[in-house]
Amino acid sequence: MTLWIAILLIVVALIGGVALGFFIARKYMMNYLKDNPPINEQMLRMMMMQMGQKPSQKKINQMMAQMSKVQDKPAKKK
Repeated sequence: MTLWIAILLIVVALIGGVALGFFIARKYMMNYLKDNPPINEQMLRMMMMQMGQKPSQKKINQMMAQMSKVQDKPAKKK
């Protein structure tokens, strides 16, 4: 009888650890991406130049503001 209880406790601890690890990793990555956005002004300027556009500072500021607005908006749940 005690063997079954020990196995049950191990399985419950394993499932709990996996769930807790997932949520901690998710929170860490969300904070990391918020602090270090994947695209900055230099990257945006290079992409626009590669596409054949001459980027003005006004246009870059508009695109960065739009990207920040989209990133700050909470994700919609279905």
